[in-house]
Amino acid sequence: MKEWGEMKPTIYDIAREAGVSATTVSKVINNKGRISEKTKNKIMQIIEEFHYQPNVLASAMKGKSTYTIALLIPDAANPIYAQYLKYIEEYGQELGFSVVMCSTGSDPEKEARHITLLKQKHVDGIIIASIFKNEPVLKQLIEEELPIVFVNFQRPELPVGSISGDDFLGGYMATDHLLSLGHRRIAIIAEDATISGEERIKGYKKALENAGIEVDENLIITINEPTIEGAEVHAKELLNNAQRPTAIFGCNDILAIGSMLAAKGLGIRIPDELSIIGFDNTIMCKIVEPQLSSVNIPINEMGKQAMELLAQQINKKNNMKQRTSLLPELIIRHSTAKRNEK
Repeated sequence: MKEWGEMKPTIYDIAREAGVSATTVSKVINNKGRISEKTKNKIMQIIEEFHYQPNVLASAMKGKSTYTIALLIPDAANPIYAQYLKYIEEYGQELGFSVVMCSTGSDPEKEARHITLLKQKHVDGIIIASIFKNEPVLKQLIEEELPIVFVNFQRPELPVGSISGDDFLGGYMATDHLLSLGHRRIAIIAEDATISGEERIKGYKKALENAGIEVDENLIITINEPTIEGAEVHAKELLNNAQRPTAIFGCNDILAIGSMLAAKGLGIRIPDELSIIGFDNTIMCKIVEPQLSSVNIPINEMGKQAMELLAQQINKKNNMKQRTSLLPELIIRHSTAKRNEK
């Protein structure tokens, strides 16, 4: 076999070695056309021997695949999105795709800038996580038929496939857990203007209703920027109230940890005087003291299914806009306990 040294082999070198045309090699690489198994195997073996890598930029210039997809997230500070990236990237690599992550800060203008740049770079598809506020840009993407999948973001009125956790059930489970410990005055802190936040609040309300407890709207807090600092401020207001809650449900771990900081700042002991539960079951749950109870959603499976669904659209093997909702699981740690009757 020819030694290539520092020179990178081209598609023509592969074709010459295999005794076929460059077009045939291209068809094998892109899995197009009818090529015999014998020829396919021969070409793939030579590609492997030569460590040949297709020039994806040149392919893009011809309107072909760049084998690159984008993951759009609203908040790089939330560790849940690092988990999304981890599993989407792992499975994407198995399918031959690389992943670019873009943080939008839930800013419609920033969303538009990212989308413009990604289209210029000819990404093959986009996974949008949790929220996308720029409606005109989103509708334009759908009209242009760029492959899109939503993760933990449901828009039933749009023809877009989605993979999400069951937010309603997760909200119900978290609240029901606190109720089972004897808590009756339970506050909830959620992110404003997100479907997942709305569904978790609905689950919270349903659990209270089933327990025969009237919903107190003063205990339902929604915040625009779901930061630890923002949650701490709102939790302090709740805890400074004469009739303070005995438990708080933070609709993500960031909000729950902000509530923990507020309690500690006021000298309120967790879980003896206040129980707190989060949502997402991120790594942060194990590094706070006490360790945080949380609702786990199967991020591994969500990432895998989202990547699979996007790859099927990119390869035009499946244009069905399926919507999948995965079951959550309650993870009990040390931040929740029976209500102190004193």
